[in-house]
Amino acid sequence: MELGSADAFDRRGTLGVEEEFYVVDERGYPTSGTDELVYELDPPELLEGRLDHELFKCVIETQTPTCESLSEAETQLNAVRNALVEHAASGGFKIAGAGLHPLAIWRELEHAEKSRYRAQLDRIQYPQHRNTTAGLHVHVGVDDADKATWVANELRWHLPVMLALSANSPYWNGFDTGLESARAKIFEGLPNTGIPTSFVGFEEYAAFERQMIETGSINDRGELWYDVRPHSGHGTVEVRTPDGQSDSARVMPFVEYIEALVEELCEQYEDASDPWEVYESTGFGPRDGAVGCDHRREVLEENKWRALRHGHDAELLDRRSEAPVSLGELVDREASRLGVSGIVDLYESESGATRQRRLREDGVDVLCESLLL
Repeated sequence: MELGSADAFDRRGTLGVEEEFYVVDERGYPTSGTDELVYELDPPELLEGRLDHELFKCVIETQTPTCESLSEAETQLNAVRNALVEHAASGGFKIAGAGLHPLAIWRELEHAEKSRYRAQLDRIQYPQHRNTTAGLHVHVGVDDADKATWVANELRWHLPVMLALSANSPYWNGFDTGLESARAKIFEGLPNTGIPTSFVGFEEYAAFERQMIETGSINDRGELWYDVRPHSGHGTVEVRTPDGQSDSARVMPFVEYIEALVEELCEQYEDASDPWEVYESTGFGPRDGAVGCDHRREVLEENKWRALRHGHDAELLDRRSEAPVSLGELVDREASRLGVSGIVDLYESESGATRQRRLREDGVDVLCESLLL
């Protein structure tokens, strides 16, 4: 039984980015290719140990090396993407990015043979059989396990903002879902997903992780697929909310935003005499004088629904849940407070979902080509 450890949380501010992509053919249509790209062909040196496949043979995952700064993360992100495109081309494939590929018809695609995924298919059945999703995961190092758990708790309110900005999956199984991020809803069909409850310290999170493994609910800690989690193996806070993207310029704003949030929250935790005080009470928003805010999961899920349904047009309940606030206003608030600009650029540009629908009017081939890296 593989369990994480509080000792893993020993470095603050490191960055890592994991991206899931689609392996596609010359037309940009999803195709089985991970056997060749992961197991048969030698990858470029940069991808060695940083390339894996997902449940479907058309979905592949990359990881950047551990980075010490945003500039290094951007350099490594682009280098990894370029290496993947080069590697795919050597096998006769191309690479596409989106939260869901519009032509990924799950009944027609092959599942990977890896025993881990076969076990998941057997245990979860239909929700996993249809899971053709691809996401963006951002890791930020935190130097204390309890601090990381508190930060993950606090990040929950910000997740719908990220999802709305990233929305890039209107099509699933070949049809328009009417959602801006259908990926988020499809993925929530799996167990142990969505916005988690709060945990009062790392010991409580670790006990939950252990319980899930010991009771056979999951096979390993990696199957706790929540939108945010303290990663007890890497020693990071991992945010798993955004849709996959084809353009790396639409990835870095999330890395910048998440890094700034984690840094701000770490400082708040360190400055507070008792950062856990609020978690002794229930409520819908921050209590006067409290540092943290133990939001009800129901309120957070309402915001997530608004984000995946409306994307850039979403109105989200504010931190005190008094009234809806437009995504644009929230983005301006966040950018001003944190001193970041990327999320403003994302909001002011055309969303991925809107772009996909616009290009679909010119034909599915045009849409598929637009998703290529």
